[in-house]
Amino acid sequence: MNILSFDADGFWLDLTEARVEHPPAAPMAARVLRAFEAMRALESGAIANPDEKRMVGHYWLRAPERSPSPELRAVINETREKVFAFARDVHEGRVAPPLGGRFEKLLVIGIGGSALGPQFVANALGRGPADAMQPFFFDNTDPQGFERVLARIGDDLPRTLTIVVSKSGGTKETRNGMLAAERAYTRSGLSFGAHAVAVTQAGSELDRTALKQQWIARFPMWDWVGGRTSELSAVGLLPAVLQGVDGNELLAGARRMDELTRVEDSASNPAMRLALAWHALTEGRGAKDMVVLPYRDRIELLSRYLQQLVMESIGKELDLNGERVQQGIAVYGNKGSTDQHAYVQQLRDGVDNFFVTFIEALDDEEAEFDPVEGIGASAVSAGDYLFGFLEGTRRALTENGRRSLTITVRRCDARAVGMLIALFERTVGFYASLVNVNAYHQPGVEAGKRAATELLALQARVLEALQAKSEPSTAAEIAATVSADEGSVWRILRRLSANAHRGVSVVDGDGTSVRFGASRM
Repeated sequence: MNILSFDADGFWLDLTEARVEHPPAAPMAARVLRAFEAMRALESGAIANPDEKRMVGHYWLRAPERSPSPELRAVINETREKVFAFARDVHEGRVAPPLGGRFEKLLVIGIGGSALGPQFVANALGRGPADAMQPFFFDNTDPQGFERVLARIGDDLPRTLTIVVSKSGGTKETRNGMLAAERAYTRSGLSFGAHAVAVTQAGSELDRTALKQQWIARFPMWDWVGGRTSELSAVGLLPAVLQGVDGNELLAGARRMDELTRVEDSASNPAMRLALAWHALTEGRGAKDMVVLPYRDRIELLSRYLQQLVMESIGKELDLNGERVQQGIAVYGNKGSTDQHAYVQQLRDGVDNFFVTFIEALDDEEAEFDPVEGIGASAVSAGDYLFGFLEGTRRALTENGRRSLTITVRRCDARAVGMLIALFERTVGFYASLVNVNAYHQPGVEAGKRAATELLALQARVLEALQAKSEPSTAAEIAATVSADEGSVWRILRRLSANAHRGVSVVDGDGTSVRFGASRM
């Protein structure tokens, strides 16, 4: 067997079915040493993101004493204390809604890492009606999504605390969600500021708004913590503790995993072993996808969380030398045993372009043994079936030459979730070093934001051009007027015409050419 066991910590990494060699060959062993050196420098405060001239310090969030300056240690500790104190004040009614009572529900508005991490933790550690506050999320700029969440909150809006999370305050998706929430409070005759909390960088647009509107509280974000590694900052810690999650245990689990993965021995370091397995299984160039199958409903959202953490960190066009490499590992998944009735058929018998990461928890956390069939020694519970389906799927894949690895925790508690977060954070960092890319910037994301801004500017020009014409026009005619490509103009007009209040209508069309007209005010 090829298993790393940390029994006292309730954690195991099983690489038996990955069938990767260890120790690695000499060229890879040299890369491993460089990866350890790079991680040591990162934790010591080296500039890890040269194009942005900033450090990367998410590891300090659970070990402030390792941060490179007394000032950083102080601000991390002060923020943590402020998070816990604020949650106590909310739970005990010292921070309360203007109309009386206590805050009972929590609306978190964010995007990317500002939503995926908090959602994962909320789902993994929530206790339903026993939670101190029930969490809801705006994690997109979808107006229908806003309305669905607000409908679920319903008459409890006066007792709902809203947290807006944005480092700059200018992130459009988050800003749009904030405006939708603000309108909902206003329609209900409520002051948004009296129900709102900001998590943002000091002096940001959001920080200034919160100060001007006298929001309840403001918590800091720092330029040395990236969104996808921010779950243990105020970004994720505040909503988790407000929900009732044991934030100290969450941090303790991450801290313990950091200790295990800081050891500069590739044989016993679970994050390095995992990074080396990824490298071997994907040929160090993303030749295979990672399918994440958590076998507990609680950790169902782990695959979505890892999609961003892995793909945004590793998916890079250029390496650290400026060479074009187009690196990355595609990540997808859902949960077991659901996926045995979905895409496991292809995983076993179809194209061999993946490896599986199974995630399991040993403790069923049942109040008492509750068999679903059999008696005595032959009695079987629902949890036994879940374990059997995991083992059966793993065996079926192995029999057909498909590779997998398994991460096991004793139970899905706050400590274990903290350990999983820290494990994958460091694995991503190690893997990036092994393939020589920068894990801590995201130029492709910024390019998408710029393109969206340009498209909205084009939409304004299209509307102006259409309104200036006395006769209906085709997309081609409007495109010529605004000097843009016809496809983009046609897609803009098609969408606007589907929303009657936008003042664009389809006048006529013969199947090959559609003419659009503007409403006259």
